[in-house]
Amino acid sequence: MTSLEQPRPARSASTAPQGSVQQVAEKVLPSVVQLQLVTARGAGEGSGIVLSSDGYILTNNHVVDGGGQRGQLTALFHDNRSASVRVVGTDPSSDLAVVKADITGLTPVGLGRSDDLPVGAPVVAIGSPFGLSGTVTSGIISAKDRPVRAGGESGSEDTVLNALQTDAAINPGNSGGPLVDMDGNVVGINSAIYSPGTGQQQAGSVGLGFAIPIDQARRIATELKDTGSATQTTLGVRISNAQQPGAQVRDVTAGGPAQQAGVQSGDVITKIDDRAILDSDSLVAAVRSHSPGDRVRISITGTGGDRTVDATLTGQKG
Repeated sequence: MTSLEQPRPARSASTAPQGSVQQVAEKVLPSVVQLQLVTARGAGEGSGIVLSSDGYILTNNHVVDGGGQRGQLTALFHDNRSASVRVVGTDPSSDLAVVKADITGLTPVGLGRSDDLPVGAPVVAIGSPFGLSGTVTSGIISAKDRPVRAGGESGSEDTVLNALQTDAAINPGNSGGPLVDMDGNVVGINSAIYSPGTGQQQAGSVGLGFAIPIDQARRIATELKDTGSATQTTLGVRISNAQQPGAQVRDVTAGGPAQQAGVQSGDVITKIDDRAILDSDSLVAAVRSHSPGDRVRISITGTGGDRTVDATLTGQKG
């Protein structure tokens, strides 16, 4: 008897094991949305997560922006329904946006936390890479507190994210979709990939994907949903890369947190709390990992020698 002639095995009656990728996918897939944007310049797509049963969705700003042009935005849901979508609020600085679909009966996603997420923790990414909706990939948290520019290396300092790094496959179209822990709770919003030698928007995954930590995304999303805009945490300095590891202070905002703490033009900031600052992007990312009102300790190298000062961060509209 050949293998072709053997009877088919009985249908599997097993359920997904607790904490398995299969169980996570079953829990989260109903809360993941494919977003399609059509503008005068062409079409684009991405992913999003359902925040409420009546259609509030969190995604990336670059998914709904359309190169600066507003167009026709449509959401495709796991149950094969579709609905038109309007933009509620956007924050280009954090690359986040909240939109509202004209629909009811959705399954809101569960939000986790990212502050205590250990490197090496298993995670699952869900989204619509290259338009393939409902795609599930898995991996681990490869690193934390990665300064990444939302627009790639061509992005400005204004778009630096304090990102989680993962080796779960993330591709164009995954943007705005969830990175979830093995309890099925969202720990990050997938936002960027790194692909050497090619444009990030066209290239595929090489195992270096980046997500906005959910602790930051939750705060921004709440403000966007409630007010249509969001505040960015700021130290009140203009900076550049230093000749040594650190961020060189070029200018200090009058009355801002840095000036009140005694930071001076010409100082080099080398640490925020226990986090080493290697360049200007890492300082922006470190500040944005906090909320307005947080108090931080700043380590400085300056003409008067090494010193530390305490500053209370403030918020400014992005």
